[in-house]
Amino acid sequence: MLSQSHFLSLSSNPSRSLLTLQFRSPPSTLTLPNPHRTKFTPTTIMISNSKLADHIEPIHHSDLDRFAGVGNELADAAGEVIRKYFRKSFDILDKDDLSPVTIADRAAEDSMVSIIEENFPSHAIFGEENGWRCKEKCAEYVWVLDPIDGTKSFITGKPLFGTLIALLHRGKPILGIIDQPVLRERWIGINGRKTTLNGEEVSTRNCAKLSQSYLYTTSPHLFSGDAEVAFARVRSKVKVPLYGCDCYAYALLASGFVDLVIESGLKPYDFLSLIPVIEGAGGVITDWGGHQLQWEASIDSHPKSFNVLAAGGKELHQQALESLEWQ
Repeated sequence: MLSQSHFLSLSSNPSRSLLTLQFRSPPSTLTLPNPHRTKFTPTTIMISNSKLADHIEPIHHSDLDRFAGVGNELADAAGEVIRKYFRKSFDILDKDDLSPVTIADRAAEDSMVSIIEENFPSHAIFGEENGWRCKEKCAEYVWVLDPIDGTKSFITGKPLFGTLIALLHRGKPILGIIDQPVLRERWIGINGRKTTLNGEEVSTRNCAKLSQSYLYTTSPHLFSGDAEVAFARVRSKVKVPLYGCDCYAYALLASGFVDLVIESGLKPYDFLSLIPVIEGAGGVITDWGGHQLQWEASIDSHPKSFNVLAAGGKELHQQALESLEWQ
């Protein structure tokens, strides 16, 4: 079973910070891109949250590099668990909302939690399966985890699910990872940097007209009421509507293969990791009103549902908003 190892290296030049992702050679049946180095100009990310502090503190490149390194470890650990159960026999349980959950979901989340607690004991964790984990009621840094986004795809043997990992700093996603452990594809988004797929930079494609766009959603049956009507307005105007990819559709958008993703009823752990990935590839991701997607994680937080719109560019995003006509 192939495992991915990732190494971070920093340039001795203080004016530059280099992030290098290296992968061990995979089996002959699979070819991954060769590792390379990407240079980043120094930036400082400053976010304020009155509930946590009255002043603004910077996040430096060395911190981001360390967060990304641990994020890769989390994806590696979850992937090892998930591959053991993929297309195997196991029990499928129904949660309170009737969505399915498996031993793979829970074991993958537990594997990630143990790594975070070892590396960042002061950080909080909010996982889809076990919710808030932290001694404090709130935290400056919160890891938001969805071990298997697309459990229905996973249990039916379709490798288009993914592990989603987000790191929030004062409520804002600064790191996002979409990992497909069977196909061994990993998209990484970091604030201020270009999104990468297995170490290679990716970008959205330019589609300026809604009538020429390719649209993805997980299933048209997940929309109801006014949301169903709003989605139908957009669907009737695009070139090709497509279905069935869960988080993988957003990864395809970041890589420039599709133009729009529209979904309803997503929880924060379903979309927070997508934000750095989409934005770092040049795309736009908001709610259906064009507002920034935000969720404040704490011990008292209850994951509410959001309507999400992602587009490859601003012009197409605006056209989709106008067609949704969402109030």
